[in-house]
Amino acid sequence: MADLAGSRHALPYVLNLSMVFTELPLLERAEAARAAGFTAVEFWWPFETPVPGAAEVDAFVASVEKAGVAVTGLNFFPGDMAGGDRGLVTWTGREEEFAHGIASAIELGERLGCRRFNALYGNRLDGADPAEQDKLGRENLALASDAAARIGAEIVLEPLSGAEKYPLKIAADVLKVLDELGRDNVKLLADLYHLAVNGDDLDTVTTVHTGRIGHVQIADAPGRHQPGTGTLDIEGYLEKLQTAGYRGQVGVEYDPAGPSVESLSWLPFERRGLA
Repeated sequence: MADLAGSRHALPYVLNLSMVFTELPLLERAEAARAAGFTAVEFWWPFETPVPGAAEVDAFVASVEKAGVAVTGLNFFPGDMAGGDRGLVTWTGREEEFAHGIASAIELGERLGCRRFNALYGNRLDGADPAEQDKLGRENLALASDAAARIGAEIVLEPLSGAEKYPLKIAADVLKVLDELGRDNVKLLADLYHLAVNGDDLDTVTTVHTGRIGHVQIADAPGRHQPGTGTLDIEGYLEKLQTAGYRGQVGVEYDPAGPSVESLSWLPFERRGLA
């Protein structure tokens, strides 16, 4: 994989449309991404319920197909993100809802050709036994793994910052879950922003654990804005990932400081359509 002029690596970028272009309605974002030069995008779960109506799903699929972009990543339904929820994987009492959400996401992924799904682990619940939550987590991740395997897809599990009750803070927390689960198609989502904010050793993550990474996402730190607004050596870490053998995509998942189009000026236009 040869380096491109002006860049220290040649990893392809995909634009996260649940963070960027959010000044536009959901169904207009894929076209905006394509106009900005991207050929691949990713979303969180783009609906408010785990099982959206057929018309709502059809309209979403049509907006993506009209734009001519690939969808390479989706989240499973995470609960009420605005209200503080961070996934249903370990949420006792919502097992049926999680299962329905898996089925919906896999069906949507099959229609779109998406083969990567982010399963947010879930917060610790007041009064619940963490060990029991983790046991449920393994059962639910196994269910998700089996469902994803049926379409040749993989699951990624992500450390998060800014969520006190979310137990997966650094890469080692996720790797422990993966070791206990033992599924080849469940991997680490290495979001360099979250890991940096939580004090993880990014040199180790990007050089030692590369083989266990299913996806990478970026935002600068502090602030979670576009590269160049903070102090994180994003290019350097992406270079280390490539050197260590990572050949996946890089999700551009930041909160734009300013209009989305202008916030993308850090990435040359010719680097946006390589995915």
